[in-house]
Amino acid sequence: MPEDCSPLSTLGPLMMDVEGLVLTVQDSALIQHPFVGGLILFSRNYESVEQIRALITSIRELRPELIIAVDQEGGRVQRFKSPLTRLPPLKSVGKLYESDPLLASVYATELGWLMASEILALGVDISFAPVLDLAYGVSSIIGDRALHSKPEVASLLGGAYIEGMSQAGMAATGKHFPGHGAVQADSHLELPIDSRSLEEITQHDIIPFRNLAAQLGGVMPAHIVYEKIDSLPAGFSSYWLQTILREELGFCGVIFSDDLSMAGAAMAGTYAQRADKALAAGCDMILVCNCREGVNALLSNEQIIKHEADQSRIHGLKGCAQVSGLDELRSLQRYQAAKKMIIDYS
Repeated sequence: MPEDCSPLSTLGPLMMDVEGLVLTVQDSALIQHPFVGGLILFSRNYESVEQIRALITSIRELRPELIIAVDQEGGRVQRFKSPLTRLPPLKSVGKLYESDPLLASVYATELGWLMASEILALGVDISFAPVLDLAYGVSSIIGDRALHSKPEVASLLGGAYIEGMSQAGMAATGKHFPGHGAVQADSHLELPIDSRSLEEITQHDIIPFRNLAAQLGGVMPAHIVYEKIDSLPAGFSSYWLQTILREELGFCGVIFSDDLSMAGAAMAGTYAQRADKALAAGCDMILVCNCREGVNALLSNEQIIKHEADQSRIHGLKGCAQVSGLDELRSLQRYQAAKKMIIDYS
């Protein structure tokens, strides 16, 4: 039988990480803090299917309601590997589109379904996917993670991929709003500056987010300053998050900050200042990854932990697996056909 998909108790707005393959005493104490609402897992947390299921079970025993996430895009960004499917980068979908647009749309749907189905079967709720940035060939960090250079094609293929995720029982998160593809700098290492006009960004990069806003359960903004529009990076900008994303695009889902430990977020100050500014700008859930010091700083700050999360939005991310586990999933004809498509077209 599929796992229970009903939302449970109150979730806080912080998504943190854990140290390794099993919960430490400190991990266990931190994730029980009411300000924590989610966990993100990394490659260091994955050794085998049996091990990751045991880790997730131990997390659920302490906080069954937590949203558990992973970056499982494929290509360079796939945290859980063998024996799960080795997923191709999304660029492979865009490449297929050039020769067969209809087949590429089917491929995108099946790729999204297979990715989501596999990690839902492990007990994970969401993968932060798909990347909706445009493939300008400029960004050092986006590269082959993007579907296509044309916004209309990225919208079409992104929508098909999201549909596949939805059929598997997973909400999609589009990233990195309003677009990371036109800057070379890596926001993990520095603060990128995009000097384009609002008109140019609106006529290109924002189009996939606009077209897919109603289908997305989450959006993750970029740690980029679009200097002709706002002096703040998008993830700290009420203009980008409220005026554009919420009001103009009508997005009603969860706004995730990108990782507040990234260099692109450092301009906002201390971890408490970064969290406060991101939440004040309109983020529903903030990520602090690979920095236990930052997590501790937030959980010990009386002003920060007063922030509350929008429960209806965050609970809407809860995964709903359609199968009881990987063995049942692998027995499905659709699974076998999707695997063959990856072999044929990646």
